[in-house]
Amino acid sequence: MPPAIEATGLTKNYGDLRVLDALDLQVAPGTVFALLGPNGAGKTTTVRILATLTTPDAGHARVAGHDVVTARPRVRRAISLTGQFAAVDENQTGAENLWTAARLSGLTRPAAARRTAELLDRFGLTEAGGRLTKTYSGGMRRRLDLAAGLVRGPGETQVMFLDEPTTGLDPRSRQELWEIVRELSDGGTTVFLTTQYLEEADRLADRITVLGKGRTLAEGTPAALKARYAAHRLDLVAPDEQAYLRLTTLAGPTATHDPAALTLGVPTDGSAAHVRELLDALDPGRRDIARFTLHTATLDDVFLTLTADKEPSHV
Repeated sequence: MPPAIEATGLTKNYGDLRVLDALDLQVAPGTVFALLGPNGAGKTTTVRILATLTTPDAGHARVAGHDVVTARPRVRRAISLTGQFAAVDENQTGAENLWTAARLSGLTRPAAARRTAELLDRFGLTEAGGRLTKTYSGGMRRRLDLAAGLVRGPGETQVMFLDEPTTGLDPRSRQELWEIVRELSDGGTTVFLTTQYLEEADRLADRITVLGKGRTLAEGTPAALKARYAAHRLDLVAPDEQAYLRLTTLAGPTATHDPAALTLGVPTDGSAAHVRELLDALDPGRRDIARFTLHTATLDDVFLTLTADKEPSHV
């Protein structure tokens, strides 16, 4: 199948500031794709270009098979965009917000009423549907915002753009939105996600691209990125300075050192067999290691490694 999103050489300048620098992207249909990067990396600009809200200075992009510049109306009929802040009318009820969105999307009055009821049920808002949205919690507003993006019905929204959708939400609301995103993907919708929560990308994304200064620093699956750019580490705590010195001698040059805490960090593949092997090799008498902790590779490690002014690279 052709990509749901395909971009080649996307470039965008604001005055003398280059926000995107020949960015390439490819997103498979029906998947969750996460775009990560520090503030100012170009994430929101990328979303705005792909959602036809901003025109690139150079490069080309197609969304749902349509060019984002020459076929804007077709792109807009195939996508939904949820920005960083919930765009709901506080002086309308939840049901009125959805009904209005459905009518603006071209649904008849009966069809809009049916779709409103379906979405209120799907997003767990049926009981709150008759309340003004000014009384909603942040999580409820976010769910309503997502629901409004799907008023055209199953299959009509091919690509959903979510620009930092869980910013400011409590952990429970964030978990609820994660479930909704996964349901959308399972139902065939392609989800393009930007986020500052690396755990979110790790949990949801099938593929990730990390941006830095408008350029691709790395791309791949979460597992591939962690395998390449982050490492498991076995942290060993010695009971006293003498034991610490003995461990240091045996650990070799790849170990990290924290003399104040009497702690060594030793690279490992994370497997139980390798951990046992390291413990036996470094402390054969079983008296120099008071305790140990296995630090598993995370996307946080990947992110910190890649955004520390590294040269661009790819997985």
